[in-house]
Amino acid sequence: MKIIDVICSKGRTGFFFDDQRAIKQGAVSDGAAYIGKTATAGFSAVRQAGEAISVMLLLEDGQLAYGDCAAVQYSGAGGRDPLFLADDFIPVIEQYIKPQLIGTEVANFRALAHQIESIEVDGKRLHTAIRYGVTQAALDAVAKASKRLMCEVIADEYGTEVSDREIPIFTQSGDNRYENSDKMIMKGAQVLPHALINNVKTKLGENGEKLAEYVAWLRDRILKLRLSQDYTPVLHIDVYGTIGAAFGNDNYTAMADYLESLAELAKPFRLRIEGPMDVEDREKQMLALKELTRIIDERGIGVELVADEWCNTLEDIKYFADNKAGHMVQIKTPDLGGVNNIAEAVLYCKQKGIGAYQGGTCNETDRSAQVCVQIAMATQPDQILAKPGMGVDEGYMIVYNEMQRILAIRRAKANQ
Repeated sequence: MKIIDVICSKGRTGFFFDDQRAIKQGAVSDGAAYIGKTATAGFSAVRQAGEAISVMLLLEDGQLAYGDCAAVQYSGAGGRDPLFLADDFIPVIEQYIKPQLIGTEVANFRALAHQIESIEVDGKRLHTAIRYGVTQAALDAVAKASKRLMCEVIADEYGTEVSDREIPIFTQSGDNRYENSDKMIMKGAQVLPHALINNVKTKLGENGEKLAEYVAWLRDRILKLRLSQDYTPVLHIDVYGTIGAAFGNDNYTAMADYLESLAELAKPFRLRIEGPMDVEDREKQMLALKELTRIIDERGIGVELVADEWCNTLEDIKYFADNKAGHMVQIKTPDLGGVNNIAEAVLYCKQKGIGAYQGGTCNETDRSAQVCVQIAMATQPDQILAKPGMGVDEGYMIVYNEMQRILAIRRAKANQ
């Protein structure tokens, strides 16, 4: 089966692009917007509408395979590729990718993904968002041509087994961390609430008191609203480096003391803290997180640290995993480029005995979320992010429903 055409359409994502540096420097939240000066190249506002490109591959039997190019909410920060705007990059796809894909056989996903990942423009690799979306379409094309599910293609090519049970879903609240937590609890989300603690003064507290108050509230809210004592979700909170900003990025004792107090407040639930510090450098970030992880383990503190910032590419993930920088690594799917790298990252983390969080961003699309579920069901990470958006209901629905479709289809196949 060959590709006979490549078609692009401009799209919206499920959230926004946010200038993370500007927010850290004091941009003020005003309703759904942020007021302040931009600090990252390419941004016309601190918060602007997220954009995507849908890439459709027309196969010679008339089937259409598709994927969505999308970039993370905090584009251009933490060592990532620049802001991804559809009008800037549709011409790149049409000029450099379309001619190479037309006439290509879609028999093997890994080979096709390697071909896409190898394309260069002026000596540089394609933007991660382009590689992300085009390889999604490639995976769908191979699945459609061979009459398999995408997860079955991944399992066959990577030597894994498709899961026969749900992967725990991690939901994110955005700034509406109270009402949205109620939604998560009522829907039975296994990991929650993200909470978006990205400002010391307004969200963490100068001494961490605001986050401590929130953790205590969340613990009590789960105990009040849960329908069964068997419901014991993991509390996973992303602090965007604010703990280091408040206590000192190299003050490991103070950070560990504070994390220990949060873990006590979270009981009887497990606590994960993502991105405790951000030192604005890949190697320094790894070393800082490695040292804090060592101290947490040495003291037996009941908290798991999650690597995020400066841990973007497959190479970064291997680097952090090899050095035990964190107890879990977020595999931020759009940052890896080709979705083949998602599978490899999850499997590498599992091989190294470090938690694999197949994440992503609120700034994706329904299609990219569905493809990510397919990959997760084949590689079985510890948790998968509900996406896109920050409203809980939509992202959770998309990820949950795709997972349930896979389980139901495979059960039906097994009984035929």
